[in-house]
Amino acid sequence: MRRTATTLALLLVMAGCGQAEQPYEPKSASTAVQSPAKDPPKSPDQADPAEEEDLPSGPQTIQAGKNLRLRIEWPANPDPLLKVMVDQYIGTRKAIAEGETVYNRNMEIEAENQSNGWIREFVEQGQSWRGVGRIYNLRVFARRSKGAQINACIDETGIRVISATTGKAVARQPAWLRTPYPKAVVAHRGDDGVWRIRTYLDISERCS
Repeated sequence: MRRTATTLALLLVMAGCGQAEQPYEPKSASTAVQSPAKDPPKSPDQADPAEEEDLPSGPQTIQAGKNLRLRIEWPANPDPLLKVMVDQYIGTRKAIAEGETVYNRNMEIEAENQSNGWIREFVEQGQSWRGVGRIYNLRVFARRSKGAQINACIDETGIRVISATTGKAVARQPAWLRTPYPKAVVAHRGDDGVWRIRTYLDISERCS
């Protein structure tokens, strides 16, 4: 099911209405929010807890499993909101590598169902990942007081899906491992000040 631009814009400002569940797919074309939006300046008592954390600048490599490494290419002076995107990227891939079927850190129910459905496709078939993945071109595409869209490119051409038992590559590798692809998430800031992913988006951007 495609999301219209109007629907996606509403996702950035709505406080909590549930959306129809969709399975997570690494790559397909869909419509994203068309224009970035900026917040008015915050008063001191509106400080965002996410903005208090220092983030690295430049490349960072994470060991996400025995056979899996993930490279995060942080931009210079990264927006703290990017951590929402990066955390789920590491967490979902680590779950596959470690045979876990659930990843729910800072996820609302729709995003949790989307990502966990995708994770289970591998784990329940006795599959894991081996190699090196990469997330790059991270940026906050649009932001309002309680909503944001975060875009990134993902390169998993260095990944192979393997049998968790034998360690050998499976005969049929997913097509989306062949080329880098774009991905986005819509995040929502709760009343507790924590940003959580509301849903995944497929976007039409070129990643190289």
